[in-house]
Amino acid sequence: MQRKAIKVLIVDDSALVREVLGRILSQDHEIEVVGTAIDPLFAIKQIKEQRPDVITLDLEMPRMDGLTFLEKLMSTYPIPVVVISSLAQKGSSNTIKALELGAVDFVSKPKSGIGSGLDNMSTEIVDKVKGAANVNMNSLRTMVKKSRVENFTRSAKSSEQRSQDTKPLTKLDNRVIAIGASTGGTVAVKNIITNLPSNIPGVVVVLHMPATFTASYAEGLNSTTKLLVKEAEDGDRVKNGCVYIAPGGKHLLLRKNNSGYFLSINDDSPVNRHKPSVDKTFHSVAQVAGSNSVGVILTGMGDDGAKGLKMMRNSGAYTIAQDEKSSIIFGMPKKAIALNAAAEVHSLDNISSSIVKYMASIK
Repeated sequence: MQRKAIKVLIVDDSALVREVLGRILSQDHEIEVVGTAIDPLFAIKQIKEQRPDVITLDLEMPRMDGLTFLEKLMSTYPIPVVVISSLAQKGSSNTIKALELGAVDFVSKPKSGIGSGLDNMSTEIVDKVKGAANVNMNSLRTMVKKSRVENFTRSAKSSEQRSQDTKPLTKLDNRVIAIGASTGGTVAVKNIITNLPSNIPGVVVVLHMPATFTASYAEGLNSTTKLLVKEAEDGDRVKNGCVYIAPGGKHLLLRKNNSGYFLSINDDSPVNRHKPSVDKTFHSVAQVAGSNSVGVILTGMGDDGAKGLKMMRNSGAYTIAQDEKSSIIFGMPKKAIALNAAAEVHSLDNISSSIVKYMASIK
């Protein structure tokens, strides 16, 4: 039985962009472009009439900007959204905000030659639209509800969580935590990091994000957590209470010398089509830290990180995979679970407490 075509609505104020995106998407037999809209107000009418499966959304439009529209859409009629915008390049903080509001993924419009530039990105655009069509809508709705909670409410701690900060986590100077994620990962990582105590061992994070975005993401995350969060730099020493985000477009590796763990950033070829690659980082953590490490694989398309997590578990690491119910896309965790790479499988909301309990159990 042939699979039903993915119905896509294109929302962009540029006639050229609407035409090019329509042509790119229509060339794939699994996608049907059911309409285009010049701005969000026109889009509302199209949504009611066409019931699209996925929306591509520009952020900079007349009458109502994309972020405002996205927030309203996700609170009333959640639909998977792929942001395709020049603002994704000019102001990456807008893209991070869009992801927090519920956008599944994003594509940065080329700086010049918009028509030919989008044509050159056709594979990426089609892949991300197809990926968006496969998201777990229940998980997306839950994520959106949480993203609407005020920062001070999000950071409020229960008495049990507050006590975690005062409990002595002994013998942790030689420990390291590695987290990998893709689609839906920016919000998933934020959930974990904001619920870790300040005395947790150093955390390295790999997300499938391009250059310029990771610095903005790290800066935003740093403002919402008691941990120090920064974009990783070559030579950084991994310190307790610190989180290091792999820089977009580079690989992050763990090294060790007599003074402890430190980070190495390199420009090697992509692994599993990704740069940074979760597998690349996990492999280095397995080799360098072994049983003194914790590995966590979160929501995302594909299988990047599954083999690396398996290598970590084989080296004695404590490994966790996010469960299907809480994953936006159960691709990477599913592959890791199939490889028996995860010692435990947890919902997103339980991963941080599981890490803390494990650290507290170390004798």
